[in-house]
Amino acid sequence: MVPILLVLLLALILFGAGFAVKVLWWIALAILVLWLLGFFVRGTTAGGGRGRWYRW
Repeated sequence: MVPILLVLLLALILFGAGFAVKVLWWIALAILVLWLLGFFVRGTTAGGGRGRWYRW
């Protein structure tokens, strides 16, 4: 009984980790798309130059 429970627990942990990594990849892709859009659509400054769209 204990080995079956250990195998099921291991499978549950591996499934959870795989799902979390997949979600993190989608979040990273969305942030990359937003960064690229902000890079190409940034506004101009009063002096006519290109301004930074981020604050740091």
